[in-house]
Amino acid sequence: MRYLHTMIRASNLEATLEFFVGQLGLVEVRRIDNEGGRFTLVFLAAPADLNNAAEKQSPLVEITYNWDPEEYDGARNFGHLAYRVDNIYELCQSLMDSGVVINRPPRDGRMAFVRSPDGISIELLQEGSALQPAEPWSSMPDTGEW
Repeated sequence: MRYLHTMIRASNLEATLEFFVGQLGLVEVRRIDNEGGRFTLVFLAAPADLNNAAEKQSPLVEITYNWDPEEYDGARNFGHLAYRVDNIYELCQSLMDSGVVINRPPRDGRMAFVRSPDGISIELLQEGSALQPAEPWSSMPDTGEW
């Protein structure tokens, strides 16, 4: 058995791709437009996983966009996606600078949570050992749900 991908639905494909590609830094691996089924699938990989994604198709996030409008709720029931990052403080600052709310700041230098435009929780974990606690993160409160 091998992990292939996680599928999440997007109500606005452009906003979702801006978040995952433009702000988080994932890379689009492939896209499938299905006219008959009226949906688009976009497969994304973390940059460090690109070699595996091309050869073994893992691990990927599949963004499913249904062309006919739907309202999605209950994203919190999904749980979360998790990504290991090189520098959690730099990424969180970059996300904040682009308007993303840091729901659970990296107070411990190790873990943070943000949410996609469709309410999917994204856990960010520091590569290797935790960074030394630093401001503004150390005293930043949680915001909303994560």
